[in-house]
Amino acid sequence: MKRRKLLIVEDEMSVAKQIKWGLGEAYDISIAGDAAQARPLVASGAFAVVMLDLGLPPHPDDPREGFRLLGEIASVAPNTKVIVITGNAEQENAVRAVGLGAADFYAKPIDLKLLEFVLERSFTIHELEQANRRMQLQEATGGAFCGMLGISSSMVALFGTIRQVSGTDYPVLITGASGTGKEMAARAVHELSGRSRKPMVVINCGAIPENLLESELFGHEKGAFTGAAGRKIGRFEQADKGTLFLDEIGELPLALQVKILRFLQEGTIERLGGEKTIALDARIIAATNVDLEAAVREGDFREDLFFRLNVVPIEMPALKERPEDVLFLAQHFLQQEAKALGRGQVSFLPAAMAALQAYEWPGNVRELQNRIRRALGTIKGRNIGPADMGLGEVVGANAADNRLLTLREARDAAEVKVVRQALALSGNNISQAAQLLEVSRPTMHDLLKKHGVEG
Repeated sequence: MKRRKLLIVEDEMSVAKQIKWGLGEAYDISIAGDAAQARPLVASGAFAVVMLDLGLPPHPDDPREGFRLLGEIASVAPNTKVIVITGNAEQENAVRAVGLGAADFYAKPIDLKLLEFVLERSFTIHELEQANRRMQLQEATGGAFCGMLGISSSMVALFGTIRQVSGTDYPVLITGASGTGKEMAARAVHELSGRSRKPMVVINCGAIPENLLESELFGHEKGAFTGAAGRKIGRFEQADKGTLFLDEIGELPLALQVKILRFLQEGTIERLGGEKTIALDARIIAATNVDLEAAVREGDFREDLFFRLNVVPIEMPALKERPEDVLFLAQHFLQQEAKALGRGQVSFLPAAMAALQAYEWPGNVRELQNRIRRALGTIKGRNIGPADMGLGEVVGANAADNRLLTLREARDAAEVKVVRQALALSGNNISQAAQLLEVSRPTMHDLLKKHGVEG
């Protein structure tokens, strides 16, 4: 992993070299002896953090040149964090520098341990702000968030929850049916967190035989069991300073649940066959498609572990609970898969869109994507019908209960259907959706309000 880049602007080379010598293993450090050397380095945008001595040539005994450079940094690299280095008698200048945009200040003489703490804080703030900017850019693309897609109110709420929990280190428990995107949600939490530069280690607790699972999670020492020819580093140690994602945690045997609980309580593990206690710093994100509260009642899952994991719950909505997203996702997958296959423009027939909306989607988003792949693998033309996806024709909105709709009910059902289709096709852009339906924007707003459709 690349080291974080730090720029030191300091005219006393002995001080700059002392810092570089002490912190060189942790950071990729460049040194500028005056403002002229610093300007092109700052303008490159390569440095997340700059350490700036206010006393610079040609006036090293007063802060004029340092304040001037501080103002320039705010203009050419506004996202860069500046830590002002001051002497003990320069507290007023430090306070003024913070008022002008410096992120922090540090007084000489240099204590490398304290300085590293100040630097870590500034780098972390910069990385969190970067993640927030990425998130805002993703939102601006229309329904996209860290690889997840959705324009429904339930998905907008989910994205908001992920943004909130990403700023903490608390354990997260993600629940939801198979195919709803639990691992994608876990990756979003990790990518938006301060741990994003470290690995997210994934293990499916239900996919590994029980007799091998403990070694996979915690590692083992040489000779711990027959066939243990050497030391093995487990997933917990691999995730140190990063995130460990325990998928299908409801499949964990009770004996291993105790060891997971110990880590959450004490932050330590022991390798299988080892005697040494190993302290680790890993955030735990767990996911399951089973009802853990029911498993607790039945004695299959420890209650204390459930409460430790369930600090921040995230529930993934089923696709049938977010009907506004069905066509939006279908269009995205169709374009994505057709492009990958070099198929050119492929479209859904109106009957196919009706069938997509009427289907219950027990396999959720994964099933939707697979049915579109199935269609692209079988059709010869450029139009997809219901049968191409293994879906039946939709006779009417009342097919499920075999009841004749009233004229008002039929009209309302038709309006809801085409409004949702237009929103999906336009990426939730109300103006474009109105154009597709050949109505005015105020009329479109009236339709959204009338039928309670999120726009």
